[in-house]
Amino acid sequence: QVQLVESGGGLVQAGGSLRLSCAASGRTSNTIMGWFRRAPGKEREFVAAIDWSGSITNYADSVKGRFTISRDNAKNTVYLQMNSLKPDDTAVYYCAAKWGIQVGASSYNYWGQGTQVTVSS
Repeated sequence: QVQLVESGGGLVQAGGSLRLSCAASGRTSNTIMGWFRRAPGKEREFVAAIDWSGSITNYADSVKGRFTISRDNAKNTVYLQMNSLKPDDTAVYYCAAKWGIQVGASSYNYWGQGTQVTVSS
């Protein structure tokens, strides 16, 4: 079992930055971690993922060059640095965890409760 708690969301103006954190507990070793988001009236979408070592990352096209995923295994925490934010980035952001090989969007077993990010124009 893995427990996940997100933090760091809030209200920011377009062009601004936020850093989300996801604190993990339980069986966290060798996990692949991902960030997803759900905007109002839309389906949940993949944002970014990172492997256990931190050397492999994957991003949705919509956030490439603006968002950076990273992790600190000593702190059992995954981060999502979000720069150049746009109103379209407004959503609830979720952290997720899984074991496996594919560093991408599928087959996550554990989810956090989400943190709201609102970008004003």
